[in-house]
Amino acid sequence: MSKKMLGDIMRQAQKLQEEMQKMQEEAKKKTVEATSGGGMVTVVASGALEIISIKIDREVVNPDDVEMLQDLILAAVNEALRRAQEMVNEEMSKLTMGMQIPGIGGLGNIFGK
Repeated sequence: MSKKMLGDIMRQAQKLQEEMQKMQEEAKKKTVEATSGGGMVTVVASGALEIISIKIDREVVNPDDVEMLQDLILAAVNEALRRAQEMVNEEMSKLTMGMQIPGIGGLGNIFGK
């Protein structure tokens, strides 16, 4: 491999890394929303896979059925995180043009977790 080709590859890799960092910052600002119980519980998550807010309708709060409320919250949180991960994966796919590149394919690598 010539030095020129190697230099071109290194420049492309550096550009991809810079674009990934920019995408990470943009993804942290984006949010997704998920609900459960017909909208009784609403969860908002960021592209950084952090829960931003949880809203619970008063009608679903029943001291005699705490388990149902816990299940609704859990379902909404899991769905919000799944949607946030999907959103980030779609953004990453656009950036890498659908290629699976070792070392950058997982969210843990994207957000340093």
